[in-house]
Amino acid sequence: MAESLIFAVAESLIGKLASQAVEQASLGLGVYHDLQQMKKTMALIKAFLLDAEQKKQQNNALSEWLRQIKHVFADAEDIVDNFECEVLRKHVVKTHGSFCRKVRRLFSTSNPVVYRLRVAREIKGIQMQLEKVAADGHMFGLQSGDKDTPVMHAREMTHSHVNASNVVGREHDKQKIIELLLHDGEDRSLSVVSIVGFGGLGKTTLAKLLFNDTDIDECFPLKMWVCVSNDFELRNVLIKILNSAPNPPNEKFKNLETDQLQSRLRNTLQRQKFLLVLDDVWNENRAKWDELKEIIDVGVEGSKILVTTRSHSIDAIMRTKSFNSYILKGLSEEDSLSLFLKSAFDDGEGKKHPECENKVPHLWVLQRGYG
Repeated sequence: MAESLIFAVAESLIGKLASQAVEQASLGLGVYHDLQQMKKTMALIKAFLLDAEQKKQQNNALSEWLRQIKHVFADAEDIVDNFECEVLRKHVVKTHGSFCRKVRRLFSTSNPVVYRLRVAREIKGIQMQLEKVAADGHMFGLQSGDKDTPVMHAREMTHSHVNASNVVGREHDKQKIIELLLHDGEDRSLSVVSIVGFGGLGKTTLAKLLFNDTDIDECFPLKMWVCVSNDFELRNVLIKILNSAPNPPNEKFKNLETDQLQSRLRNTLQRQKFLLVLDDVWNENRAKWDELKEIIDVGVEGSKILVTTRSHSIDAIMRTKSFNSYILKGLSEEDSLSLFLKSAFDDGEGKKHPECENKVPHLWVLQRGYG
């Protein structure tokens, strides 16, 4: 549906505006305050979209309002993307000077003073449009959505497959987390390992590497992968876990009551030592997490839950007696160079441009969410 796309664009823009790279660069360009105001207004409009989805059938004018939002967000996305590219260009020129022609084509050029004035003017213009759209939302009587209400997802559901040859610079992180997953301390109860880091850093990719590792296969006879995202309703999560575990063919879990689902899941988990991956967790409701953990804690020694999340608050909520948190960091300069060349050139072509060695902009990797 159209609203899902708008919601996803809002999520993406808010995430970009909240990134450390963009915030630091905006301070240097004197547009930090304007970008922060834009982020707040977008967050408000994003919340309105949830209520608009419920009320659009009763108010035809909402369709036009949603179209206006779509156009304004598209303009805002262009500004933010251009802003990121200019930040990257300045970083490259300042740090490394110009280098290989093929790579240089990726970046724009502009007069710094003219650019600063232009981007400030464009941001203020977009903010005025956003404020008008937000005001219209109040006119329609729209309410800000409750954070625990199931919403349209901003990202597609993930899966467990990965081509390890395409992953750069995560071997050390992988080995460290494998040690945590394979270690059984004195407390033999169900334990949790979390991978925490900002969006696009590579948490899901790292979890996929772990999920498909041979040592993990040998240690955990039962492995389950569940993409949680915004949907942490107990019934839906139970169905996802059951669907990811070996089950009789054609079994219709959606037809079961919640009590039947939890009973079926406990019976499944009691059979063997398991690893459950909960990818992209956003829920900050401790009661929901405690309820789920109580169901899946069936006393199988050595069983583990691996969680990926952006939120340190969620990380704290999920803490148990047996808990380990792994803070994922960005790639090294060397790995950033390898990833940059892999992305900028066809296979093997990067080796033909030795002048690019040690000239990769680390910011490029962070801004594009690689790793």
